[in-house]
Amino acid sequence: MEYLEYVGNILSLLPQYGLVAFVDVHQDVWSRYSGGSGAPAWTLESIGFDLHALEESGAAWLLGVKGGGHVEAERGIWPCGYQKLAAATMATCFWAGDTFAPKLQIPTSDGQAKPVQQFLQDAFLDMYAVVAGALGDIEGVLGFEIMNEPHRGYIDLPSLYQFDYNTDLHLSYVPSAIQSFMLGAGYPTLVSYWTRSFPMPTRKTSHSVLNAASRKAWRVDGPTGGSCVWELHGVWGWDKVRNEGVVLRENYFVKDPTTGRKVNWYTDFYYPFLKRWAERVRGVVPKDKMLFVEPIPNEFCPPSWTKENQIPNMVFSPHWYDLSTLFSKKFGDFTVDVQGLSRGMFPLQAFYWGHVGARENYSRQIRNIVDSAHKVLGEVPVLIGECGIPMDINEREAFETENWKWQYRMMDALMVALERSCANFALWNYNPDNNDAEGDDWNGENFSWFSNRRALPSSLLDLHQTSFTLDNGGRILSAIVRPYPAKTAGIPLQFSYEMNTGQFTFEWKPSDTFTWEQEGRTKTMPVARETEIFVPSLLTHGRKLRVEGLEPEDTCSFDQSRQTLFIVHGTSSPSKVRKVSVSVWPPLRSTFQLNAFWGDFGELIISGLVVFIAIFIVVKLNFFM
Repeated sequence: MEYLEYVGNILSLLPQYGLVAFVDVHQDVWSRYSGGSGAPAWTLESIGFDLHALEESGAAWLLGVKGGGHVEAERGIWPCGYQKLAAATMATCFWAGDTFAPKLQIPTSDGQAKPVQQFLQDAFLDMYAVVAGALGDIEGVLGFEIMNEPHRGYIDLPSLYQFDYNTDLHLSYVPSAIQSFMLGAGYPTLVSYWTRSFPMPTRKTSHSVLNAASRKAWRVDGPTGGSCVWELHGVWGWDKVRNEGVVLRENYFVKDPTTGRKVNWYTDFYYPFLKRWAERVRGVVPKDKMLFVEPIPNEFCPPSWTKENQIPNMVFSPHWYDLSTLFSKKFGDFTVDVQGLSRGMFPLQAFYWGHVGARENYSRQIRNIVDSAHKVLGEVPVLIGECGIPMDINEREAFETENWKWQYRMMDALMVALERSCANFALWNYNPDNNDAEGDDWNGENFSWFSNRRALPSSLLDLHQTSFTLDNGGRILSAIVRPYPAKTAGIPLQFSYEMNTGQFTFEWKPSDTFTWEQEGRTKTMPVARETEIFVPSLLTHGRKLRVEGLEPEDTCSFDQSRQTLFIVHGTSSPSKVRKVSVSVWPPLRSTFQLNAFWGDFGELIISGLVVFIAIFIVVKLNFFM
């Protein structure tokens, strides 16, 4: 409760600075004790895992949470933990233990036993009720998110012999499900090793025997009696004659083992639990709080997320990252649409050149996410719940040179994509403890746009909101701190901002009334005519603001202290679409060149064509005439 009190005190400060937040129960790879973050250690112990044997048995990769993940041999491995025994088993038991692990009964403090799914889900909901009850009444809290980046575990896995290369990261040692079962049961197992490659992200380069010491991941005094829970359920067994593991039920996680009916993680397990969670949270917080939910990472909104599967006050909050750059930690003129490639796009369509290309690449990917969500969910709000860029790209060169050119370009491409989609978003991340050596101090990541190395000591900070010292420690702020329409008296249609000039354009359809259906009746409510656009002092300090495109009846004013441009549309033509263009004078100094394929290679291509045509004509005239 001491920690919740601390969080509550922080959140209570937000309204003083015009900020709001939603509370996200964060997890990756189930728990810090299985290579990520999230659930406490006792959840793993409760189903029989031996915490001290997870790493040696190959059930989890833990170097990243022990401070590693920075060197090439360890970089980017942590997401593979989702496929390893510990995290995949925990997720499967949490979502679908009743279906796939009905024999697993967890002893409780009253001397009874609970089915594993009920045990884990009840504990999660009890925890969430405490968190929501403690924080739900705070003014600065918009709402709550059920869970960061949920994962299905083994559910829907078509084969125990391999994971899907297109959806599951293959890097370093990647045991299949059956290999993980054998490793966890204490059997030394030959496992493939994957390294980075091109054009495919990785390729299999070697094999090694893991768990040579025959360490078991399961405790003898646990509820499985020291056996693998999946061996207990007849999914696999050990052939003593051939001395090898044998798959007994290849499609075990695809169909209900009892009825044979094909299962679906979303419809059979996720949606029902969402409703339980929403009911529990709404029982302890004001009814106007929003409830944020997201799909499995890198998946579009599933078509099954129809009205009957939605929860009250729902906000759809998928995540997006440039997976190519996350994987390679390199960013330059050449970018790749991994989203498209993983869905069968022709490779040449997925390649982009220059900053113009990067903007278009990111815009198409984010637009796909937003459009697919609106197509299924209708008017449910969409927020990109997590997006950002790694600051340690290109071999951490900027940390030494302080030349952040590529970080500026990558962040700008991301922000432009969000602006073009009129998408709400949350930027990952602000970490007050970030430094160049440890980064964000988690699995080798370094996403924070604040760096302690570049910050003033707290004793020298002036906390007044107009003080320049507040920006100290920030990285690439001019790409992050941008104008945006904070409140629109109508429907936003289009917004664009060019950080190299400081000019932005906003187009919206005004509305003087808001109409909705309630209990079969149409209701109308008047709305304000004043649109508010945030224009940061980082952009306007020492410059004049120029506003063009207003209708004669419209008025505008700029409040420098509030960093806000106010536009009031007139009443004589309230339904006419407004489009304003705003610039600063003197203009900004360009941060980088806005290059494109034809600008970089056009002359070379044309020259080559001219030479080719000339040679062709000469050859034809001399040899064929």
